[in-house]
Amino acid sequence: MESQPGGSGEPLKEINSPGKKRQKRTYFTSNEKGMVVNVHNYVKQTWPTDEYPYKTSIIQKTASILGIGEASVYRIIKEYATTGNLQSPSKTKKRVTFSEKLDEFDKQAIRKKVHGFYMKSEIPTLKKVLQAVNDDKELPNFKRSTFQKILKHLKFKYIKRQGMNALIDRDDIRLWRKNYLRKIKKYRTENRPIFYMDETWVNAVSGHTGSKTSVDNTITSKRQAFMEGLSTGAKNPTSKGRRLIVVHIGNENGFVEGVDEVFESKNTGDYPESMDANRFEQWFENILPKLGEHAVVVLDNAPYHSRRQEKTPTTAWSKTSIQEWLRNKELSYDEKDVKSELLEIVNNVKPNNQRYAVDELAKNFKVEVLRLPPYHFELNPIELVWADIKGHVARNNTTFKFEDVKKLLQEGIQRISPD
Repeated sequence: MESQPGGSGEPLKEINSPGKKRQKRTYFTSNEKGMVVNVHNYVKQTWPTDEYPYKTSIIQKTASILGIGEASVYRIIKEYATTGNLQSPSKTKKRVTFSEKLDEFDKQAIRKKVHGFYMKSEIPTLKKVLQAVNDDKELPNFKRSTFQKILKHLKFKYIKRQGMNALIDRDDIRLWRKNYLRKIKKYRTENRPIFYMDETWVNAVSGHTGSKTSVDNTITSKRQAFMEGLSTGAKNPTSKGRRLIVVHIGNENGFVEGVDEVFESKNTGDYPESMDANRFEQWFENILPKLGEHAVVVLDNAPYHSRRQEKTPTTAWSKTSIQEWLRNKELSYDEKDVKSELLEIVNNVKPNNQRYAVDELAKNFKVEVLRLPPYHFELNPIELVWADIKGHVARNNTTFKFEDVKKLLQEGIQRISPD
């Protein structure tokens, strides 16, 4: 007998590949499929037909050698026999959630629909609010099941009222709003200067802007824009192109002079992705000296406004890392404590270690930060100013050239006065 390649003359022993299950949602590439076909053909040509007359036996052996399922082998062989070639499947796109499809304008408009029923002394049931939203041509149509998820996302809950399930803000949101209103009233009583800041965007190529007012020339006043809900947040751009992001701050005396930041972003996603915490914090630190001591800055809870100055342990941390964090804080623990016990110690001191970087920057200049409740953009007057500025851009944008739109945007900012 001839010696086997690489051996000592003894025949090679048959080694079966372990039948390891492929990971969920993995697929065979065209190269992998080619390997399956080649192994199948080799087995078919080398196995004695008198001992293994059935195709299923060949498929079983191929699957055993490769460590994959028999059904996978069968599908690949059938694909090759039918089409004559092998292809990798197209990758599935990430499914967009309902909350990602909705822009901030839509979320705030839905919220106003709920509150509108209370203003009319009516009970806002799911059926009534859904009908009101679907009847509004400015808003998307929703199925009942999807709309229930949206209301939950907007922090609404149900309570029994006159035998019906009425919608109200969740307790934590109501408390947040109550605390915000109490604090803003206190600051006004103390005659402290209160500044409101925000960001928005303008699409320089298509002329779209970050609110519905960009295409509505019927708006004649800031009050009308507010009452009709035309400036309650930024809308996701619907076309690709160069965009201008503007960041500004002001109060009843107008914008703070010389602190606006206008920059270009080519990111075609939601505009907050074009701003990051480092950029915002650098801008914020530069404008703080111009606000004066004891000033108050009102802003929302966008991620780039809310970077924690220091990360605190979570369940994702290793036990060793949690122990190191506790030692750095000079907090005692037992070496025998399990991870859950260590995290319990962390939770007891967490409120004292979850300071926002922006808030700490403000403290250095004796300025206080006041955060808006989620989805309460109507409490930020700068939204009315954005409506006016974007209306100016929309009415006068005839060239749709980047530099012209930038000039119109800056003109719109300059036009804003205390009146």
